[in-house]
Amino acid sequence: MKNLGRISYFLGMQVSYSASGLHLSQANYAASILHRAGMAECKPISSPISSKVIVDSTTPAIPLNIATADLFRHLVGSLQYLTLTGSDIAFTMNKLCQHMHSPDDTDFKLLKRLLRYIKGTIKFGLPITATSLDFHAYSDSDWAGDPLNRKSITGFCAFLGSNLISWQVKKQKTVARSSTEAEYRALATAATDITWLRRLLQEFQILSSKPTVLMSDNTSSIAIANDPIFHARTKHIEIDFHFIRECIQNNVLRISHVHTTDQLADLFTKALSIPRFQDLCDKLNIAEATVSLRGGDKQADIS
Repeated sequence: MKNLGRISYFLGMQVSYSASGLHLSQANYAASILHRAGMAECKPISSPISSKVIVDSTTPAIPLNIATADLFRHLVGSLQYLTLTGSDIAFTMNKLCQHMHSPDDTDFKLLKRLLRYIKGTIKFGLPITATSLDFHAYSDSDWAGDPLNRKSITGFCAFLGSNLISWQVKKQKTVARSSTEAEYRALATAATDITWLRRLLQEFQILSSKPTVLMSDNTSSIAIANDPIFHARTKHIEIDFHFIRECIQNNVLRISHVHTTDQLADLFTKALSIPRFQDLCDKLNIAEATVSLRGGDKQADIS
């Protein structure tokens, strides 16, 4: 190992320095994807996916030809790496990845829309600032969000202070019979990630005796997690999901209610209107860096 000075570029990730801290982005990597897609000069758009997704089961989808299908898989595979700093495209990427095996013309149109969104937000990234070490998280679910098989979508994001450090979009494996069940499954998935993140933070000597606050906007799922009396109504849910109650009893988690308008994980569960999407991006600190100093071997005063 050798000291190369301040980091400025590593594995496609750019690190910018400012008075408030660091900003991680993948502008050059995103630009290379746009160039490969032939959309380097495309017109930008304000959101990665339309909030009005119409599924017409009567009209058969038009499959892509072999060359276009290969391009689709290549671009979607490349874009997955872009989600390392682009939490705003995670939901759309989840949609696209579900159609890698047999993409059609609708999937390719969604991919092109996403690329147009990336064009307009190419310098956006993940800020890392000096802040408190308070660890908290948000969990949400869109009940029966998939219009084809009616499986729900789980969304999760975790913060260390004001810094977004983890997020996830995942389709649930089985169909939920109610919104409460879908939200409860999302809480269980979030609890798994929180347990792992708490252990990881301990490796960095970030210790906390307080339980991690996990926020949900569904009061019924919170009641099920806290009160075992309600479990008689949820016997059809797999037993392993009930480990969340053990997390609460062991002082690892504390489930708290948050209003739907303040539910940040909403960004990861559904297609949103442009005002709502931009509002949540602002709350997640997804923005362009205000750079006063670049990394590398350069040294300067950033105070």
